[in-house]
Amino acid sequence: MRIPRIFHPSLLPSCGEVSLSDEAANHVGRVLRMQPGQQVLLFDGSDAEFPATIASVTKKSVAVNVEDRVERSTESPLYLHLGQVISRGDKMEFTIQKAVELGVNTITPLISERCGVKLNAERFEKKLQQWQKIAISACEQCGRNSVPEIKPVMSLEQWCRVEFEGLSLNLHPRAKYSINTLPEPVSRVRLLVGPEGGLSAEEIDSTREWGFEETLLGPRVLRTETAALTAITALQVRFGDLG
Repeated sequence: MRIPRIFHPSLLPSCGEVSLSDEAANHVGRVLRMQPGQQVLLFDGSDAEFPATIASVTKKSVAVNVEDRVERSTESPLYLHLGQVISRGDKMEFTIQKAVELGVNTITPLISERCGVKLNAERFEKKLQQWQKIAISACEQCGRNSVPEIKPVMSLEQWCRVEFEGLSLNLHPRAKYSINTLPEPVSRVRLLVGPEGGLSAEEIDSTREWGFEETLLGPRVLRTETAALTAITALQVRFGDLG
């Protein structure tokens, strides 16, 4: 059996007894039905792993003995900030999950003119908490020890106006240049992916004014979730740690 990787929401000691969070305790105790003496691997977002042994299990809590702190980074040398216009249904959840697996560092959900999701502030806040949990779960699965941050929802204009030290890219099916023709070296990329209906002509013009370079993925028009993951993969192959 593979040793479960469990996220701990606060910084862990190098050794000593620790109580798991309620959510983690429920997963370890009720879902996995683990018992005292079994091994888990904790991480707290500090780019390290903490081997631990379960000390006690009750209906409501799980305590573990942390045995060591092991520095282990699986982060790409390429910093990626994904600005994704919110997609409908479970497409946004899928995009976040896979983007985290592919090494994205930060994700900002965006609202644009053709965004198909209309929610009030309270419901967006609940979505944000749900998306962050998906990011944590993806880290547990893929072996990342640093948890990407899901930023609060912003308008497209607000996000594009934020200063960014690095290359800003906007996917566009009629761009002249592809990711393969981008100049090297590139170590920081801000990637904008539009909604299912695409960005409006005015929004595309505005992104140019805000310093975004248009880039092409290929001859086919991709769905928003496919475009995001394809672009992230291509960038990681070209400048990161894939391939």
